Amino acid sequence: MAGQPRGRVIISVEECKGCGLCVESCPPKCLALAPDLSAYGVHPAQYSGEGCTGCGICFYCCPEPGAIIVYRQVKAGLQPRRSEAPKEALESVGAAGGGAEAPPVRQGGQDAAPL
Repeated sequence: MAGQPRGRVIISVEECKGCGLCVESCPPKCLALAPDLSAYGVHPAQYSGEGCTGCGICFYCCPEPGAIIVYRQVKAGLQPRRSEAPKEALESVGAAGGGAEAPPVRQGGQDAAPL
């Protein structure tokens, strides 16, 4: 079910608990648990490097704030309507797991930085 690549995922090995929720919930199946153990004795999630659609489901289901950052690519030339809020306000998606603040899913190009 891999869609057109429109995003990429960065997973912090130090933050990942190895629960596998992101792996199970990923629609294009571009995440997997690493075969090697981390310093904490768990198999952290890892991104295959291709196939991410930028949906952010892995970010939303992750119980560990800060473990996953998702970058989305936006089509060039799209401008917000005058009635819409500034783009920066539209990019924040809220918190993950237990109401703790986590890095939001960010829309941007290949060189986008987290918010």
